This record gives sequence, C-alpha cells and structure tokens, in this order.
Amino acid sequence: MTKLQNCLEDFQIYVGTYSKYNSGSIYGSWLKLSDYSNYDELLEAMQELHQDEQDPEFMFQDYECSQFFIKQKLISECHLSANIYEIAEEINNSDYDFEVIEAYAECMSYYHKDVEDLLESLSDSYYGEYSSDEDFAQTTLEQDGSIPENLPSYIYIDWEATARHLMYDYMSSNGYYFRN
Repeated sequence: MTKLQNCLEDFQIYVGTYSKYNSGSIYGSWLKLSDYSNYDELLEAMQELHQDEQDPEFMFQDYECSQFFIKQKLISECHLSANIYEIAEEINNSDYDFEVIEAYAECMSYYHKDVEDLLESLSDSYYGEYSSDEDFAQTTLEQDGSIPENLPSYIYIDWEATARHLMYDYMSSNGYYFRN
C-alpha cells in the first residue's frame, strides 16, 4: 500500500445533490476516494450516480476522512477540492508518513494555502517520534552533547522539569516532535 493510498484510503464521501435534498430526498451513495485514480474519475462516478438530473449540484452530506483534509479546506458540505488527488500525490512524494504530516499540521493550527509550503516547513522542523516529552528531552540533549559522557552516577537529572523547559522551543502531536 502506498502513502497515497494511506492518506486517501479511509476518505469516503456521501454524495447527494441539493435538488434531491430540497425535494426531501437524501438519496446518494458513499464513494471511496481511493477507488478512483483522479478527480475526473471521481466526478464521472458522481455524475453517473445522479444521471437523473440535468446538471447536478453535488452535496457532500457526510464524509469520513482525516481532520487534515477538513482543516485544509479541501472538503465541506458544498465543496470537494479538484486538487485533492494532486495534494495526496504531493504527500505521497514527500519523505514523511501521512501521520507525521497530520501531526505537524495540527501543531501549526492546520491551514496552509500550499501543501508544498507545509511540507517544506515540516522538513525544517521535524525532530522525530518519541514516547514522551522526557524521552525527547533526554535523547535530544544526549545527542547534541549537552550532557557530558562522564557524568558521575550520583548526579540525577530531573527529566520532567528539563522537558517542560525544553518544550518552550518545541511542539508535539501524537508523539511527533517539531521545533517551533
């Protein structure tokens, strides 16, 4: 399974139309984005689903997807970005798993006009995955040489306090750490 499939794998939309809805019908169907290779194929499936209407105005009555897509304003009741597959491909071509990108977007309050800009700023600030702030602080300080190798065994470091102070310069989400 590729990263593209990963980020779109669970992305489903329930496609109805405003005309049907205004007539009291919620007729539509769930479509899984990963079943289509591009937006044009998806659009064709939506048009086929509502072929009984001359020019259907699609309504996305429900959708199941990552908050990333919602907060990036790629999906709403009345809108599905025509660029969604290109954005998924950019994510696929990046060096990061989708979970890392989601975590960074959450730390950055999500919205970026350009996913390429999001990925570039992510690459400048990503520090890795850690089980806790304390683990992050200890690993980071040991790797950058802040902790002397010959530290006597009778000296103890309060990693909780150290992590609390260090986290002023970092942010984290779902175990992924980034520099502010």
